Amino acid sequence: METLENQQARVILKKGRAKSALNRHPWIFSGAIDRVEGECEGGEVVPVYSAEKRLLGKGFFNPRSQIRVRLLSFEDQPVNREFFRRKIRQALELREKLIPAHTTACRLVHSEGDFLPGLVVDRYGEVLAAHFSSLGMAKLKPLMVEILKELLRPAAIFERSEGSALREEGLTPLKQSLWGEPPGVVEILENNLRFRVDVPEGQKTGFYLDQRDNRRLIGELAAGSQALLNCFSYTGGFSVYAALQGAATTSVDASEPALALARENFGLNGLNPEGHRFVPANVFEFLREPPETYDIIILDPPAFVKHRKDLEKAARGYKDINRLAIKQVKSGGLLLTCSCSHFVNRDLFRKIVFSAAQEAGRNVQILAQPGQPPDHPVNIFHPEGEYLKTLLLRVFD
Repeated sequence: METLENQQARVILKKGRAKSALNRHPWIFSGAIDRVEGECEGGEVVPVYSAEKRLLGKGFFNPRSQIRVRLLSFEDQPVNREFFRRKIRQALELREKLIPAHTTACRLVHSEGDFLPGLVVDRYGEVLAAHFSSLGMAKLKPLMVEILKELLRPAAIFERSEGSALREEGLTPLKQSLWGEPPGVVEILENNLRFRVDVPEGQKTGFYLDQRDNRRLIGELAAGSQALLNCFSYTGGFSVYAALQGAATTSVDASEPALALARENFGLNGLNPEGHRFVPANVFEFLREPPETYDIIILDPPAFVKHRKDLEKAARGYKDINRLAIKQVKSGGLLLTCSCSHFVNRDLFRKIVFSAAQEAGRNVQILAQPGQPPDHPVNIFHPEGEYLKTLLLRVFD
């Protein structure tokens, strides 16, 4: 079978810099490389060797990126069409086992978490949304589309390659149809609840699939609750789950189109949106208004930090918004607070929320620390893939 490797080039690491690859971490940084032997273009698959000429693996080479090589394999195996088909098939088999019944939307491929760096594929019913974030994977886009069509037979494949990280790979953002007709707004099932998803224009690839388990958890906890505040509510996922359990919900988001879709999602599930509040507002400003109190507050903001240099500023933002929310939870009430910022690790997030609770002057208990669901797996050798941090807190006086 035809190889996808450049067999005329190889990357040689500096002496003493092979440990990361020997520990199966998929990233080789530019500072670890001694030299590149042979002619090699960005995006090609090349072998990586230690200074002692030991083969460490094969991966995508990118001379423009600080992550100079993204390793695909740590063995001496051919990287060809069958290699990628097998990897994608393994990812699909995992979802077949783990995705709950009556759910037609999930993440099918999760980049390094599925040992396919730079490829994310989300399913929304018969539509696939694909994100290519590494130069090597972007160059293999036609092959990835071919394999996805063969294995899944979707009605459409739409590309949502966006985000600041693309620039570091030398890529430009793209929103385009790769197969079939452009999808527009599609309807999905999640735990037998109905939602409308704007695949071409919605946030991320259209829906926050990584919050599926947390939405179900809030639905269970909201039974009998009188008031739930959903901050950064987007299209109202948490609110729908809670409202179906009898909670009176307030959904706050800066995007009026997102709130319009949230109203539609209420109606799809037999709920009267007129019995709930949908507030187009900046969440920080909303929480600073004369305070109301709520039985449950959801804080699921977008990533506050895109680059490490912005970490201090982002930490202040997380602390501020958590302090405001902690003040507005009824005594004995619950706060589900989240961070999806890659640069805010689990330990730092807990410290930030600790400071927020301290400044709010209230007692706080950690009840649970749920992470991302199993269709967003974390490669144990790549802890950077654990991006979603969540704390379920009980607040009381």
